Amino acid sequence: MILAERAARIEAEAAAARAAAVSSGTEALIARLKLEIEKLRRELYGSRSERKARLLEQMELQLEDLEADATEDELAAERAPRCTVVQSFERQRPSRKPFPEHLPRERIVIAAPESCPCCGSTKLSKLGEDVTETLEVIPRQWKVMQTVREKFSCRQCETITQPPAPFHVTPRGFAGPNLLAMVLFEKFGQHQPLNRQSERYAREGIDLSLSTLADQVGACATALRPLHALIEHHVLSAERLHGDDTTVPILARGKTATGRAWVYVRDDQPFGGTSPPAALFYASRDRSGDHPGRHLQQFTGILQADAYAGYNRLYLPDRKPGPIKEALCWAHARRKFFVLADIAVNARRGRNAMPISPIAFEAVRRIDLLFHVERDVNGLAAAERLAVRQERSASPVAELEAWMRGERAKLSRHAHVAQAIDYMLKRWDGFTRFLQDGRVCLTNNAAERALRGLALGRKAWLFAGSDRGADRAAIMYTLIGTAKLNDVDPQAWLADVLARIAETQQNQLADLLPWNWRRDTITAKAA
Repeated sequence: MILAERAARIEAEAAAARAAAVSSGTEALIARLKLEIEKLRRELYGSRSERKARLLEQMELQLEDLEADATEDELAAERAPRCTVVQSFERQRPSRKPFPEHLPRERIVIAAPESCPCCGSTKLSKLGEDVTETLEVIPRQWKVMQTVREKFSCRQCETITQPPAPFHVTPRGFAGPNLLAMVLFEKFGQHQPLNRQSERYAREGIDLSLSTLADQVGACATALRPLHALIEHHVLSAERLHGDDTTVPILARGKTATGRAWVYVRDDQPFGGTSPPAALFYASRDRSGDHPGRHLQQFTGILQADAYAGYNRLYLPDRKPGPIKEALCWAHARRKFFVLADIAVNARRGRNAMPISPIAFEAVRRIDLLFHVERDVNGLAAAERLAVRQERSASPVAELEAWMRGERAKLSRHAHVAQAIDYMLKRWDGFTRFLQDGRVCLTNNAAERALRGLALGRKAWLFAGSDRGADRAAIMYTLIGTAKLNDVDPQAWLADVLARIAETQQNQLADLLPWNWRRDTITAKAA
């Protein structure tokens, strides 16, 4: 009886472990499929709501936890003692992609037996082999490059000759271009402050103090300023720009001042333009309207931005050298309505939730019709985009304006939805600019995407040390952001530029810009 009871208990434990593994694996599979479906929907139809990006992030985090739970339960099911009735559970995993071909392979051959384990014969013949591939990483290796410059003396005239010393970004420098590129990219691209980098290098046996790294960063920013000037000229010569800004804490006496990082993005791809995209950053200690006036002093095209009042003087008819055309962002306007119609957020607020506005629901629905049209015209030539908009978007826009004016007349000026309606009606010409010019986009998302990395980095570096530090960061954000827009690895590009910029003539610096560098790299690989 004791043995039977023990067997039944073992069988029950094995069955329970297998059931838990099956449940965890099923939940992980469902979460993965849901995430893939949402990503495919977003690629095909674009973001359908303001919370779509947050939803994907939450689903990815949830999938991460479920995958970890499923693995733990699967291992527990394998370890559980079982009889012949209960079978172990094997979770169905997604098919693993093969490792990239460009990765080097290192063969580790397990020695075969010298004799047959069955009969002891030594007459063995090879039938083949099974290869198991495991992805491994080699820890970072440091090395010292010794550049030898031989010195010669002429036997006839006794003149001493020697090749010139190699170029270093800093005078009497010691850091190679790859090391400098790594420091720059980790600071401005991965948001790792120099003190954390110094501590990590020390753990690897390399003594690079904070002041030493800061000297290298300052010298690199100085050496790269000519490329920043070329990108600045390229961006400001565009027909249309995306503009936006975000807060940047700047260290002041005993406190931090709320400074600003400004970005202007040139991206002609939505209307079929062939000019390469680029991002231009500036920094300032405040949000005065003088800053965009100075940044765009010679610009006379279209500015896509939010309704920030500091831009208003740019739109004046008597502006020199000419007025800038205003094109406002429909995503900003839609967001004001969406907040009033977001059922999920209101459910989390509980008693503090605002009442759901049916007017806001209707406004979001009508605006989404315009976004649906924009997905179909993205990438077409400006004339084609304008023709489609006149055919499919002009009528819904006119109906939206008439509907909003009718609803606004029924509302108090203190109503939240009335404020969202006023935000659009008072600036209606700017919102309808896309119906007059095919180059205009419906949103200012290009600028917001450019600022996303900086907004995430604020949590890591907390503040800029000075105004000059903020300007230096703007230069590096310009270079790294432009490289990313052109699908260029920023660290590899910076390493190559720092190695070549001293020997590059002034009239050939454009060859080092990310879009030209990428073309040269592709050509070299093809050869």
